[in-house]
Amino acid sequence: MSTSHSVPTLDNIFLAAERLRGVINHTPIFFNAHLSEQYGANIYLKREDLQTVRSYKIRGAYNKMASLTPEALAGGVVCASAGNHAQGVAYACRKMEVKGAIFMPTTTPAQKVKQVRLFGQEWIEIHLVGDTYDDAYHASMAYRDSTNAVFVHPFDDLQVIEGQGTVGLEIFKDADFKIDYLLMAIGGGGLASGISTVFKQLSPKTQLIGVEPEGSPTMHKSIQEGHVVTLDNIDKFVDGAAVRRAGDITFDICSKSLNQILLVPEGKVCSSILQLYNEEAIVAEPAGALTVAALDLIRDDIKGKNVVVLISGGNNDITRTEEIKERSLLYEGLKHYFIIRFPQRSGAFREFLNVLGPNDDIARFEYVKKTNREQGPALVGIELKSREDFAPLIERMDANRVVYEYLNDQPDLFQFMV
Repeated sequence: MSTSHSVPTLDNIFLAAERLRGVINHTPIFFNAHLSEQYGANIYLKREDLQTVRSYKIRGAYNKMASLTPEALAGGVVCASAGNHAQGVAYACRKMEVKGAIFMPTTTPAQKVKQVRLFGQEWIEIHLVGDTYDDAYHASMAYRDSTNAVFVHPFDDLQVIEGQGTVGLEIFKDADFKIDYLLMAIGGGGLASGISTVFKQLSPKTQLIGVEPEGSPTMHKSIQEGHVVTLDNIDKFVDGAAVRRAGDITFDICSKSLNQILLVPEGKVCSSILQLYNEEAIVAEPAGALTVAALDLIRDDIKGKNVVVLISGGNNDITRTEEIKERSLLYEGLKHYFIIRFPQRSGAFREFLNVLGPNDDIARFEYVKKTNREQGPALVGIELKSREDFAPLIERMDANRVVYEYLNDQPDLFQFMV
């Protein structure tokens, strides 16, 4: 049965919860002692990384498909996704025995592609198209127009939003305390729209905080400008929340319901991924760690408060670990890259080693000796034990007349060289 209302409703979110009974996990809320001590607040984690497909996306996908008529489902479904929505649709296709075509960017982590195949099995076909979600979206629209398939939107659809809203119902039901702050990630805005629909009616005094990656501030910029905008360029690292354009329905809801949107640097997200893994044994994907990374930005506001932080997904690809560590070190000011022009004579490198502090470590060194040159450039990466060690390092390099160019603050050159 398809609904005809123009906004998601609490009644329909309750109906979605009924549809999802026996299909999804009712995920737990855990009090987190480490984060609570770190921020002087009562921090609770809503663990959607423990969901059936390791993210909340199954909720919206299944609710949408379960609301369709048998006639509509006979033509199959099609979706576009950066990965997690695809897994939800794939799982729903197999569970409901419906054919599905799934379009994802070629940049989707291999682990997510493999999971989609695993969940959908013979009921789905996968198409990897373009570099971004938006490329996959346009390809899926062309497929829809040439077939009878129903498009299952990852966020800008009423039944999808209502499915995601069941996360909010669970949080409200399970919390035996007053929730002062609720933090949730925003990509296209489906999750934030669903949860805020619940909380604006059942817990209107809760501060609803949306969190976006700094390199993809889609909803933030749209709300700033008063209309949905399309970003020209985005950082695709936080792949579960990196979209160029928010939804029309979701923009309307988020612009009215959210108290604040926080923008978090990608490097800080990486630090939070590592913290969650090392301290809590939680494997969070970049979009799943966004909310934890945002706590620093409202540290003063949340002191002594009850804060629910939604870990939205745990589909992290282990092959990205080195990139995550690198981005974290760069953000924390612990790794620095230079082009250093060494005199082409014996002993020059040994002299440079004397410039380094006792805890400084050369993590990367690339050098090719040039003929007929007095100097030879080398790419040198130096890892520090403390952010405070950087200024003394620069002072020693200058005092010893080391000829260098610092790369970290030159993004174009940095990306080319590193």
